[in-house]
Amino acid sequence: MRHLMVMILAGLCASAQAQVPAPAAEFGWNAGAADCAATPQPPLQVQRLDASTFVLRQNPCASFEANFLYLLIGDTRALLVDSGSVADPARMPLAQEVTALLPMRDGAKLPLLVAHTHSHRDHRDGDAQLAPLAKVEIVPPDEAGVRAFYGFTRWPEGEAQLDLGGRTIDVLPAPGHNDNQVVFYDRQTATLLTGDFLLPGRVTVADTDAFRASARRIATFVRDRPVARVLGGHVEMDKSGRLYPHGTTHHPDERGPALAKSDVLALPSAMDDFNGFYSPHGNFVITHPTHMLAALVAGVLLVLAGLAWLMVRTMRRRRARAAARG
Repeated sequence: MRHLMVMILAGLCASAQAQVPAPAAEFGWNAGAADCAATPQPPLQVQRLDASTFVLRQNPCASFEANFLYLLIGDTRALLVDSGSVADPARMPLAQEVTALLPMRDGAKLPLLVAHTHSHRDHRDGDAQLAPLAKVEIVPPDEAGVRAFYGFTRWPEGEAQLDLGGRTIDVLPAPGHNDNQVVFYDRQTATLLTGDFLLPGRVTVADTDAFRASARRIATFVRDRPVARVLGGHVEMDKSGRLYPHGTTHHPDERGPALAKSDVLALPSAMDDFNGFYSPHGNFVITHPTHMLAALVAGVLLVLAGLAWLMVRTMRRRRARAAARG
């Protein structure tokens, strides 16, 4: 009977460990402030998703980008996805915080791999703090470095895997926002880490065709897999869906960072319907800043041309009247 009870308890424990953790609806983050000098706040906030997964958020007052970073710990090494937008440890104690979160193995801190969702500086400036540390490896952020490190020979096709020791992370190319954008899928927590590819805010497109293809590729990947949550690099909207102004250091009534699998599956259709400039879709807004800027410049030039035509026409009429009077 005792042996049977042990077997039953072991089975229940294994089942509990295999369950996907509940979505991180409990996440709440410091809102920053309109006047940061008058409202000092810790520059970095950390929350635990589970015993070996941490979400770090840079306070909007420390950097208006307010990046989210993700620390995933395996048995033999840890993975930090993105290093944020602040290189100065006096302003952002990233290396100190990450080192404190790493467990000890054989009398030393667990080795750390630093990877990036893409190469924009707000996702990699923190590398400068981490590079001098022992047992830290940093994936080169440029496209050639990304392809070589992960072994992508048919970019942007294919998948790669990172083995953290008892924890596997899938890495998938997703260019369109940035030429070397990738997303990470953590099998342990069924979490998709998307950087700027998909987030509650502005989904910024640089290459429409590449982004459209990536949206289809990532949607195909997740369709038959469990996805408990989708976590991007920023939150740029409040709970009512209104976008915060670009560059603001205050995020009042901010919505949570987690999107859902349904948002990933909706992205291909949203990209197919994208008007090339600005297209809201509930939990995210697709934008193409280059197209919007080009349209603005064209509009300004058109207005200036119209004003110039009116001035020339007015001058001609005045000359004609003067000639008639003479």
